[in-house]
Amino acid sequence: MADGAPAGIRYPWAEPPAHDEAIEVAEGVLWFRLPLPMRLDHVNIYALDDGDGWTVIDTGFNSGKSRDIWKKVMAGPLAGKSVKRVIVTHHHPDHIGLAGWFQTDYGAELLTTRTTWLMGRMLTLDVQEVPNAETLEFYRSAGMRPDLLEQRATERPFNFADIVAPLPLGYTRIQQGQTIRIGGRDWDIHIGNGHAPEHATFWSRDDNLILSGDQILPSISPNIGVYATEPMADPIGDWLEACERLAPMARDDHLVLGGHKLPFTGLPTRMRQLIENHHGALERLLAYIDTPKAAGDCFAPLFKRSIGDGEYGLALVEAIAHLSHLYQTGAATRHRRADGAWVYQRKD
Repeated sequence: MADGAPAGIRYPWAEPPAHDEAIEVAEGVLWFRLPLPMRLDHVNIYALDDGDGWTVIDTGFNSGKSRDIWKKVMAGPLAGKSVKRVIVTHHHPDHIGLAGWFQTDYGAELLTTRTTWLMGRMLTLDVQEVPNAETLEFYRSAGMRPDLLEQRATERPFNFADIVAPLPLGYTRIQQGQTIRIGGRDWDIHIGNGHAPEHATFWSRDDNLILSGDQILPSISPNIGVYATEPMADPIGDWLEACERLAPMARDDHLVLGGHKLPFTGLPTRMRQLIENHHGALERLLAYIDTPKAAGDCFAPLFKRSIGDGEYGLALVEAIAHLSHLYQTGAATRHRRADGAWVYQRKD
């Protein structure tokens, strides 16, 4: 959900690095980018110098193009020193995609949260040629547009394994409350939720750096969706809890190194804005469901712009998440429509 950069957000670098180049954002901390074939067309990667090698934060998609860029980066900005550790902030493909490649081809150690590893490994092993019955029923229950539902019923769905390298058995777990040494600094690990379960963020004790993954981004809010794997999840509630827990730690001088967009300062302002963004969306949505509506009917109040077919899936799962939060917190009721869709209506 786009929401613009509020006053107080500042960007020390106006432009990102080219794909095979790097910008040193702090001593021993390099920022570079990998391309993504989608509207959000990049993912940020950070490499931290551990002296005898590098620790890399997130990896990009598993693609020939990404691997070629990595090889150029390793020979160039990383000065030929080995990547010894890969830390994955969360299980989404643009972040975990090449973790297994680094393990298998370069002998790197993988560090991540237990849920990230379990989700990533499970999804890479779950390859489907056509959507299963549970997925189609989930789409139907969300009120997916009939022509898109018919199309998706017969086409090969997105499979994690298409863009995520196989994950070998074995990883090192990180969790809330631990401290980890990376790049000559001690970092406190704080776990977020909502965008992805058990999403790791890292807060330096020695200077003003935060490695935030997608939990904290400057000019967009990350997608927060409900999926067929857990149809009664409440990621909006998880997101708000995480933001409210992390917000008191924010300082204006923190340099936030996120998974997308530009590094920024002004974190207290941004944390307030991230929380208010979803409270505002819930308020608009509650006003909109004065009559029963399915998730597929609720794009207008949530996104305030037209949604194309390429964005439809992400918009739908985010609409489900907001409606389900209203239902699970008692602000709305729901019942089945004749076509099988859940429709939600605010309580008077």
